[in-house]
Amino acid sequence: MTARLMRLALRRERTIAPWWLLLLVTGALSMIAYIKRNMGTPELLNTYVEMINHNSFFRALGGAYVIADPDYMAAWRSGGLLYLSIALAAILTVVRHTRADEDTGRIELLRAGAVGRYAPLTAALIVGGGISLLGGALTTLTVIASGLDPAGSVAYGAAIAAAGLVFGAIAAVTVQLARSARAARGIAFLVLATAYVLRYAGDASGQYWMKYISPIGWSHLVNPYNANRWWVLAVPIVVTAVLTYVAYRLLDRRDLGEGLIPESQGPAEAPSLRGPVRLSWRLHRGLLAKWAFGIAAFGVAAGGASTLAYQLANTPSPSVQALLESFSVESTGTTADVINAGMWSLVLIFGYAIALYPVLMVQRLRGEETSGRAEAVQGTTITRLRWAFGHLVVTWLGTAALLAIAGIVFGAAFAALVTHSPADILRILGGMLGLIPATWVVGAVCMLAYGLLPRLSIGISWAVWVFVVLSGRVVGPLYNNWAGSPFEPFHYVSNTVAGGSFQVAPELGMVVLAALLAAGGLAALRRRDFG
Repeated sequence: MTARLMRLALRRERTIAPWWLLLLVTGALSMIAYIKRNMGTPELLNTYVEMINHNSFFRALGGAYVIADPDYMAAWRSGGLLYLSIALAAILTVVRHTRADEDTGRIELLRAGAVGRYAPLTAALIVGGGISLLGGALTTLTVIASGLDPAGSVAYGAAIAAAGLVFGAIAAVTVQLARSARAARGIAFLVLATAYVLRYAGDASGQYWMKYISPIGWSHLVNPYNANRWWVLAVPIVVTAVLTYVAYRLLDRRDLGEGLIPESQGPAEAPSLRGPVRLSWRLHRGLLAKWAFGIAAFGVAAGGASTLAYQLANTPSPSVQALLESFSVESTGTTADVINAGMWSLVLIFGYAIALYPVLMVQRLRGEETSGRAEAVQGTTITRLRWAFGHLVVTWLGTAALLAIAGIVFGAAFAALVTHSPADILRILGGMLGLIPATWVVGAVCMLAYGLLPRLSIGISWAVWVFVVLSGRVVGPLYNNWAGSPFEPFHYVSNTVAGGSFQVAPELGMVVLAALLAAGGLAALRRRDFG
């Protein structure tokens, strides 16, 4: 029966897992192309090596000191992203086929037949582990086909697979601890974030013991294309085996649908929950708080990255010239142009990242609908439209608040570490607030999809966000498209950070477009069947 459950899980993964595998392969290939395009000569490569090794922020970003070897540089640039990506894929896969299925009642239905207690967990671990191994193998074959050293490529692929295996086992433990899939994912993501911070802090400070206790750090310690430390791979394999054993033992100690960590029941009455906006705020304030903390931490890190600006300004590189042409309003060939262009690119990165927040919030509408909680709310005086509108109000205001936090924290870090000018705080804050209409448009498209096509809305909303990011001017340079696409809203945001004037018409047009799309979604929601 475990084999049948595994085939069922594979069938459900056929529309999800290929995207993770595509992300791994394209991530590796894009960095190989980037290194060849921008560090094509030994002189340029040595210049970048010297610059990175003298900047603790960038040295920690890739995970170690760099050497003047194109193969090593390609793995160094892409490794941090690929290790995190496969860890996320493993966590989501294991939780999806265990705790999430318990939440929806699928496992209870299956357990009514000849299905053993351990079968769902075993099937989830095999599928999650298989995706990790396949991701590592495909990356290995791809980079070998691109001409990279075979031994280093195998070590690189093994490091990617190891990250997926260990975090799949971590997720197997968290689903035993938590009462819901959302909580299980939250605990696993917290472990992943802690592992990344430990690894980063260890590399930045030189306290490498922190890297050795980080599951993400173990993959970095393999050091492909340089040391090729195969023995390090024994650590994640042993830890995966131990965590898997612990997950099965914990499974024996809990009832189906329950978690080992008891949930707080909360007060019996909630007199402050008056109206849909307050209800939405009560439901989603925890998510907003987590986003605010993450964005603030990212803002401090981006300020640290900006310390490289002066070194970047003195680097003779085609990338710097392209950066100036694409992100500067009017280039005068000075160091200030390079700093302003780099600062605007970081502001855009914040915008693309925060655009994910309204996407997730609209997806929560679908979650409330399918769980039946929204139907229960509509048994009160709150109508369907008021319920959805309350969520939209919290979504729009929350998005604006996140951009304001990003502007203040990043601006303060940038002013303190780079320019020592308090005026830059207001300049960066203004640039961040100018991104609000573009992020609203992304969320409004998702709202329209939710109203018209509820069953497909989650997939559509992810596709919308991925398209906006990949076609934008931050990811575009990785495939030599510095101008970005006119079909994504951030293309029309005024670059006030680099001295450009604020254009009212495009910003107002995006606000109107967001309002029309959201209104269309609400109208479709009102007319269709609910549930």
